[in-house]
Amino acid sequence: MEASPALSRIGLAGLAVMGQNLALNVAEKGFPISVYNRTTSKVDETAQRAQDEGQLPLFGHYTPREFVLSIKRPRSVVILVKAGSPVDQTIAALSDHMEPGDCIIDGGNEWYENTERRIQEVSNKGLLYLGMGVSGGEEGARNGPSLMPGGSHQAYSNIQDILEKVAAQVEDGPCVTYIGEGGSGNFVKMVHNGIEYGDMQLISEAYDVLKHVGGLSNDELAEIFAEWNRGELESFLIEITSDIFSVKDDLSDGFLVDKILDKTGMKGTGKWTVQQAAELSVAAPTIAASLDCRYLSGLKEERENAAGVLKEAGLKEEVGSLAKGIDKKRLIDDVRQALYASKICSYAQGMNLLRAKSVEKGWNLNFGELARIWKGGCIIRAVFLDRIKKAYQRNPNLASLVVDPEFAREMVQRQAAWRRVVGLAISAGISTPGMCASLAYFDTYRRARLPANLVQAQRDLFGAHTYERIDRPGSFHTEWKKSAQKRNASVGALN
Repeated sequence: MEASPALSRIGLAGLAVMGQNLALNVAEKGFPISVYNRTTSKVDETAQRAQDEGQLPLFGHYTPREFVLSIKRPRSVVILVKAGSPVDQTIAALSDHMEPGDCIIDGGNEWYENTERRIQEVSNKGLLYLGMGVSGGEEGARNGPSLMPGGSHQAYSNIQDILEKVAAQVEDGPCVTYIGEGGSGNFVKMVHNGIEYGDMQLISEAYDVLKHVGGLSNDELAEIFAEWNRGELESFLIEITSDIFSVKDDLSDGFLVDKILDKTGMKGTGKWTVQQAAELSVAAPTIAASLDCRYLSGLKEERENAAGVLKEAGLKEEVGSLAKGIDKKRLIDDVRQALYASKICSYAQGMNLLRAKSVEKGWNLNFGELARIWKGGCIIRAVFLDRIKKAYQRNPNLASLVVDPEFAREMVQRQAAWRRVVGLAISAGISTPGMCASLAYFDTYRRARLPANLVQAQRDLFGAHTYERIDRPGSFHTEWKKSAQKRNASVGALN
């Protein structure tokens, strides 16, 4: 399409599918947009789509200068390119033609510290910067994503009206809010992805138990997940899982899901989440378990070999014998409850990680508002996020979702079913690391006294790390060896 005679309201550089779809979404909402890509065919492709999808006000440009100068000041330019050095290269190419007060918005899955570095670098040229998490995949980008912008508040104000129209819409507003300073938007999106890892792992475990212990067919599974999606588990991931079970293979007989190689890929945001949890001393065992499972899934040949070796060593499959006497209806209901309780723990871990980082960086994150903007558009969108929002509205300083009165009641009601599922899976030799991690997290967190006293005594014995006491203040150190020898000597003398 020819360059627009009037100036565009906003620009977007980086026209892979996500970039194209977000640009078309902006144009469809009535905001004229300029687009640019190094590969010119992508510019033409996007312009053609704009024509085909309703003669939308989208204008293609072929050089960084022409692109930047086609945008109304103060200019706002969204970049959607691969994280890392491609972002720096794109910033360098565009910022040469930008003026003080203009803004760059990075919409990729970027490491938050890179965003903080870039905020500093572009500020030397008088430019503003936002690192904006975008969730919802290709479809979300086109029809309404969840947006998590962090960085310059002024930059956010300049495009707030656009973002609020482009974002997914839920009953209590658009799924976008100003997250906070610095790299907070990227960090929140990273944790969102970590929670997503946990959710997907828990769903796969529910599938594993229902299929192998319950003996359920894909048709039955599709029906069960569709039913679950009409209740408390209603969410995007449960909905698409039901769809997956119903798809037949068009290359051979049977269902497509059964033909897919059991190796899971990943982009890195889950790993970053677990690394940050460790850095901040926040327990995130469900998210960590989901990451470990992705690593183990990659060892396909080793697993096949291990199955053979252990079978030869006499390991018998317990699944068959357990499945015979199973009450299917009860199992299905138990698994639903176990999945829900496990999810609460996973979200609690993610929220606690966000709190710890918010305190460290002074971001002042609003957890109720984060839960609200995740209610639509994004991959973890779910009905129960509204309940999480309300929990933080009731108590903004809530220590954990597990101790919110409503969620606490639900955990208690579901724990018997949860324990039955985990126990059954263990007996059957089916690994449920996410559900086990969530249950262990719940059981550890709810106990007023843990066996950590013994661990601290060991630390004091071999490293003189000292310990505190429950009955008096101060730090103490004991010569454990000497005391033990003295006691042994006196016991020996008595004997």
